[in-house]
Amino acid sequence: MFEIQFDPAKNLLRIAFAGCVTADQAKLSSEQLAQIINSVPEGFRLLTDLSGLKSMELQSAPFVEETMKLCAKRGVSRIVRVIPDPQADIGLNIMSVFHYSRRTPITICQTLAEAME
Repeated sequence: MFEIQFDPAKNLLRIAFAGCVTADQAKLSSEQLAQIINSVPEGFRLLTDLSGLKSMELQSAPFVEETMKLCAKRGVSRIVRVIPDPQADIGLNIMSVFHYSRRTPITICQTLAEAME
C-alpha cells in the first residue's frame, strides 16, 4: 500500500509505504506522483514515511528511483525519511547519491513524531 499527499500550507509532500509493497504498487505510486508533481511548488519538502513498511519487492527499485528523479527535477529542498529500523533502509541512501543533489539535506528519523519536528 502507498499514500501520496501534498500539504500546501507546509509545502510538504508526503509519500508513505506500508505493508508488503509489490512492484506494481510501487509503479502505481510513481505514476500517481508524476500526475501531481507539477502542481507542487519548487522548493517543497519531502517526507518519506516507511514506518508501516514490512517489505518491498526488489523489482520496485526502478519505480522508487523514478520517484526520486521526479522530486529532484521539481526542486525538492529537503528530505526527511521515517525509517524505524535503519537496517530496513531498502536502499534509499544509496539511490539518493545518484538522484539527489549533494546540497539537498536528508534526515533520517525513527518515528513520524520526530520527523514532524
